[in-house]
Amino acid sequence: MAKITENFTIEEMINSSTATRLGIDNTPTSDQMNNIVKLVHEILQPIRDEYKKPIIVTSGFRCEKLNTAVGGVKTSQHLMGEAADIRTVSDSKEDNRELYMLIIDMVKKGMIVVGQIINEHNYDWIHISLPTDKKHNQILGL
Repeated sequence: MAKITENFTIEEMINSSTATRLGIDNTPTSDQMNNIVKLVHEILQPIRDEYKKPIIVTSGFRCEKLNTAVGGVKTSQHLMGEAADIRTVSDSKEDNRELYMLIIDMVKKGMIVVGQIINEHNYDWIHISLPTDKKHNQILGL
């Protein structure tokens, strides 16, 4: 496995059971890969360091065909390698909520800068993205 940081690999950032099942090549371009590396270094690894427990990436980069297959929006930051959906190892709503609140605290303290952090489906998972001109430290789903 090719490590991006101590706790995150390229494989987990591009892995998709849907892509595998449908035979979709989910290989990022060099620009998309640069965004993935930036997302991991600037957001995901600092969260992992603060949380002190493993974090599962349920969806990272999505090529256009994969994004369509999973019902993603056409403007999704996943398409550019700028977003990930994450959860805790336990996958309990309580633990996912704890992680979500920790991330909000990190944003408020200036420890990380995000585009968006979204509580998805009542703490089933957390969407987190790099900041853009239009998205800067947006906290949704409190």
